[in-house]
Amino acid sequence: MQVTKLECLVVHPGWRKNLIFVRIEIEDGTVGWGEVYSQYDRDQAIAAQVQNLGQYLIGRNVFEIKHFCQIAFDDYSQRRSSLEFWCAISGIEQAMWDAVGRITRQPVYNLIGGPVRNQIRVYANGWSYKVSDPKEFAKKAKEVIALGFDAIKLDPLPRPWRTYIPKEHIKHAIDVMKAIRNTVGPDVDLLLDIHRRLAPMHAIELANELAEYKPYWFEEPCQAENVEALIEVRAGSPIPTVTGEALYGRADFRKIFRERAADIINPDISNCGGILEMMYIAATAETEMIAVSPHNYNSTTVSLSATTHASACMPNFIITEYFLPYEEFGKVIAHNPLIPKNGYITLPEGPGWGISMNEDAIRSRPYQSYPMRAFRTNENNNQ
Repeated sequence: MQVTKLECLVVHPGWRKNLIFVRIEIEDGTVGWGEVYSQYDRDQAIAAQVQNLGQYLIGRNVFEIKHFCQIAFDDYSQRRSSLEFWCAISGIEQAMWDAVGRITRQPVYNLIGGPVRNQIRVYANGWSYKVSDPKEFAKKAKEVIALGFDAIKLDPLPRPWRTYIPKEHIKHAIDVMKAIRNTVGPDVDLLLDIHRRLAPMHAIELANELAEYKPYWFEEPCQAENVEALIEVRAGSPIPTVTGEALYGRADFRKIFRERAADIINPDISNCGGILEMMYIAATAETEMIAVSPHNYNSTTVSLSATTHASACMPNFIITEYFLPYEEFGKVIAHNPLIPKNGYITLPEGPGWGISMNEDAIRSRPYQSYPMRAFRTNENNNQ
């Protein structure tokens, strides 16, 4: 079953970043879909990597997924990691699995060991975009809970993102969390995302100040590459520490596990190497008694479904991400996207990823350049 064609389709959902899909065709006419992590101004570079790597898939057996991923790393990238490479291989690998599932008429989760659960818990994210006022945070949080979610993620710190912050930023975060907790009550899980920005001294102070509001976790308080800083934060934080969305491939997680630098990891199936690589990472985490919560800042179609299949087969899975602002667009580009009910997604039963893409809709919404951002060139150290 040889691959005869690969396309990289960059699509604009009408909100924030472009989305990047991989479409492959097999000699019997089977089509497989994958999705690539994308990032604002870097989306074209990532798409170019998909096209360049994808040409080496043509003529290969679609069932030889592991072999293709290995030679892509060994021979194509010459064992040099980059965001662009890992995004490209992730999307291509997903498309191969989708095609294999359709050829064998099996959901992918049946091909990777079978599910250990039939429902996947999700948390809502994206709902607080550009919200800064604590009262507005609380209002928006209440609206999300009314949709049926019992877990929501937010970044309580004001901008700009800086390593060293004034006490006013800590106070603002306290005000945000207090307003939300008082509004949604004690039973809703509040997940904190710090976006890799803080020095350990500030991260530890923030975690201790916010512990009163019972956060579910403390995500990426500092850069994942600085494992020593993560260890310091985890030791000083009363909230479980999360890292992993900016780590690519199982080798990047090795020191996190070895040094016990996190309680929970959040690899992204669209940039960690695909579903097989994610399963390797999750299995290693399981042996270290570390939980897995896959990151999913992509669309609510292919990446979400691939994440759902992987999550179904992980004994140490706890929760995954659902990006609310992409929900309506997901209904446009997929005939049967996965929609949460009461905070859970039920496993799809169809072959491959179990969803059917609307190609006409995808092709009718081409790439749009992301607006140029104004980066500060000079600022005082207290901002």
